[in-house]
Amino acid sequence: MNRTQKDRQILFNKYEGKCAYCGDDLKKGWHVDHIEPIVRNWLDGSCKNPHLKNNIENKNPSCASCNIQKNSFSIEEFRYNIKKFVELLNKNSTQYKFAKRYGLIKETEVEVKFYFEKINKQPLAS
Repeated sequence: MNRTQKDRQILFNKYEGKCAYCGDDLKKGWHVDHIEPIVRNWLDGSCKNPHLKNNIENKNPSCASCNIQKNSFSIEEFRYNIKKFVELLNKNSTQYKFAKRYGLIKETEVEVKFYFEKINKQPLAS
């Protein structure tokens, strides 16, 4: 097993095969997320301080949808972004507002808490 495969297996096992963020079971094609993002310069391919962040301690297993939504956000920026979803749906989605009007959707004021926080296991990187 090469280093990349070994690292992926370590990350897969980190939360027992679950996404660190939403807690769904990881499916084929799951992503490796940088907890503290590595910001790439798309013009020349360089990264800002990759030696500080491109290590297994700064990585989490992630389902594709969480990793795509997290993008280059920090954990707190990602949490804030998710929290704003309902506000944006109320503002921009006629279907959402209609479904809410007919009682198909109930909004709550739940704190956004990630799976790794619910199981009380902090990511390795801060």
